Amino acid sequence: MPIKWSAAKVSEAMDEVESQVKLAEAFLIEAKAKAQAARKIPDLPQYIDQRLVHVIGDIERIDRVKDSIEAVRKDIPDGAIEAEREAGKHGSTASLM
Repeated sequence: MPIKWSAAKVSEAMDEVESQVKLAEAFLIEAKAKAQAARKIPDLPQYIDQRLVHVIGDIERIDRVKDSIEAVRKDIPDGAIEAEREAGKHGSTASLM
């Protein structure tokens, strides 16, 4: 049974999302390093250190975003993108059903 949504467009969107995440990743790595350096400030109160640990943990969640992108890709039915592209080669026609 063919799907009614565009698997190719979803795949392309995930490529674009992944590209943006990769651009952000370098900045997040730098932000994490700066937060880790802040934890080494002398006489830092424990409550501030805990907040910095939380910031570092939030930054590390970028891996969850990558996992979510991969989950979307895995949910695209096998062969749907190829079938859609193949159908596009022959032009679009209205379905009789």
